[in-house]
Amino acid sequence: MIRIGISFAWLCFLLREWPNRHEMYGPDGPWSWDMARRLTADNHAFTALVWSDSALWFETVYAVALVSSVLLMLGWRTRTMSVLFMIGVLSLQNRSVFLGDGGDNVIHLLALYTVLTRCGLVWSLDARRARLRQQAAAADGHSDKGRDGLDITGILLWAACGLALAVTQVLGQDRISWTADGPLPGLGWASALWGLWLVQGLWWYVRRYAPREPRTVLDVFANLAHNATLLVIMAEVCLIYATAGWYKIQGSRWQDGTALYYPLHLDYFSPWPELSHVLAGNSVIVLLLSYGTVAVQVAFPFTLLNRRAKNVLLAVMMCEHLGIAFTLGLPFFSLAMIVADAVFLPTSFLRRVGAVTGRARDRLLPARTARVPAQRADDAAPHSLVG
Repeated sequence: MIRIGISFAWLCFLLREWPNRHEMYGPDGPWSWDMARRLTADNHAFTALVWSDSALWFETVYAVALVSSVLLMLGWRTRTMSVLFMIGVLSLQNRSVFLGDGGDNVIHLLALYTVLTRCGLVWSLDARRARLRQQAAAADGHSDKGRDGLDITGILLWAACGLALAVTQVLGQDRISWTADGPLPGLGWASALWGLWLVQGLWWYVRRYAPREPRTVLDVFANLAHNATLLVIMAEVCLIYATAGWYKIQGSRWQDGTALYYPLHLDYFSPWPELSHVLAGNSVIVLLLSYGTVAVQVAFPFTLLNRRAKNVLLAVMMCEHLGIAFTLGLPFFSLAMIVADAVFLPTSFLRRVGAVTGRARDRLLPARTARVPAQRADDAAPHSLVG
């Protein structure tokens, strides 16, 4: 759910800003390339756009960000696409840090965390490929639990990524450190990316040539990383709401219930001026919305102790973000927050959504359904090199 949502949000943003991309992140922006280089040298933020100031390099990075968003949303080679998606997000956002808002920060964090999740096991082309392989193996009377077949596409993609990383390492060695300025203290970005590349190769090798106990051990470690990452995402969402709520409590405008009155009168946050004036003209609505926003944000982390209360407040939070997107003209911020909230959705609800979506697909594409028999997506697991 997070994989689809966050890549969709970033894709929509990139397409929306396509006419303005040169002014926002490219060579025509007020935040020049030299200024970006000096800032990243000071704050150690990762961005591939400081490796070269050419327009061709900028267009290449922007195109990679677009393509990786589409492929990650579809779930094609999710392990590789999640890394490319992260590189695209960090490269553009860290190129012009003063353009971001709260939604960009959420996308930034989720792009980092998604790399460590097994986000392609369901609702993805990877899952469909695994299902077809299982059906072919069952038709031949073999089990898919044994040695995996030779994945030519995965090997070529893995080799291409390694070659690109090697060329980048050689040509940009003065801009990429092996031992510092990375995602973790003492771990440079080059080391992190090479490590991910080597893990992909190890994963494929074990699945093909050591399919029993070593494969089981790798699955256990992958599940541990996945669950730990989800826990971190949940903690981040709780921290976002808790800090936002408690900071609002300290503000005098939130205390007297008039805080929402002011943004509703700003042209920048009024895509529907008539609606904004109607809401701002009703003091009761402004009071209830101001106090209600603070209440749900402060209370949300505590509702996790009760499943029913959590589900109710989760629906309220999502409706609140939809209201922010519609009345204040912040669609990408709201979409990013809704995606982050989705980590708390009940598994039973997601299963029902998957079943309903599957039935709708079968009615729209009956010929495809006849060729590919339906099977539970939860049983599918991609076993390719970079799936």
